[in-house]
Amino acid sequence: MAMILSYVEPPEDVLALMKEHCEVQIARPRKQKELFYQYLQEADGLYGAGLKVDDALLDQAPNLKVVSNVSVGYDNLDVKAITNRGIIATHTPEVLIQTMADTMIGLMIATARRMPELDRFVKEGNWKKPLSSHYFGTNIHHKKLGIIGMGRIGQEVARRAAFGFHMDVMYHNRSRKPEAEKETGAVYADLDDLLETSDIVMVLTPLTKETRGMIGAEAFQKMKRDAIFINGGRGPVVVEEDLIHVLQERWIKAAGLDVFEKEPVDSENPLLQMDQVVTLPHLGTATHETRHAMYVDAAKQCVDGVLGKTPKHVISV
Repeated sequence: MAMILSYVEPPEDVLALMKEHCEVQIARPRKQKELFYQYLQEADGLYGAGLKVDDALLDQAPNLKVVSNVSVGYDNLDVKAITNRGIIATHTPEVLIQTMADTMIGLMIATARRMPELDRFVKEGNWKKPLSSHYFGTNIHHKKLGIIGMGRIGQEVARRAAFGFHMDVMYHNRSRKPEAEKETGAVYADLDDLLETSDIVMVLTPLTKETRGMIGAEAFQKMKRDAIFINGGRGPVVVEEDLIHVLQERWIKAAGLDVFEKEPVDSENPLLQMDQVVTLPHLGTATHETRHAMYVDAAKQCVDGVLGKTPKHVISV
């Protein structure tokens, strides 16, 4: 019987689903290193999220047929190394689209309207008279939203922004998305035009060699002085030191961040000391319903892979 090695603890029903078709062993590579590598020698499938899968690890997995990532992002996977060995790599890009779009719209509103800052203001007992203009925020409706990375999540954000908030949406992507343009009215733009004209710049691109560090000092200096910057892609897409500098210098108005260069974020990070920055603990897909759906989707794909079937969401090089 084929064997799946899970390096996360899946929900009981998901574990049962996999066990209907395969033997399943669970071992964590840090806490149970020796056991993990013992199982890895025999594993046909590898299931989990966050583990770096590269040539060094693959050398210890001679029977591996599929690596199933319980995530839409896959920057932990060396996809070229995996596919060069005839192994399938999969991820879960569909089941989390709606939840991630919820998060990004919420983060955009919370940042523009200064909600976390004013929540603290009330809880700390400082609300003793009508709110002065010093604490006023910025409207979202009818503003221009620039999306960098027009994948499935970007398209759903564009749809909600255009129809829910009457925003003008422009986007930059490595390829045009004619269907998204037709449905949402989003307009394709080169990166410079997007940065220079957007009221809100939202990063939703995955982390690749091409996108690492793509938003740095030069990009920030092209933005409007009252622009709001939102990052829900991956932390290293942004040069965090440059973001800190432009916020300290008030070159841009505010930022909302669900991802950071280093996670969990260092408690001494200057971003955590800025009232104009909303900081979230990478919670984009963190609802019970969505995480469970991700576990199920990844499990089904892992089972398909070890049984010789083509999984639903294969990652291509």
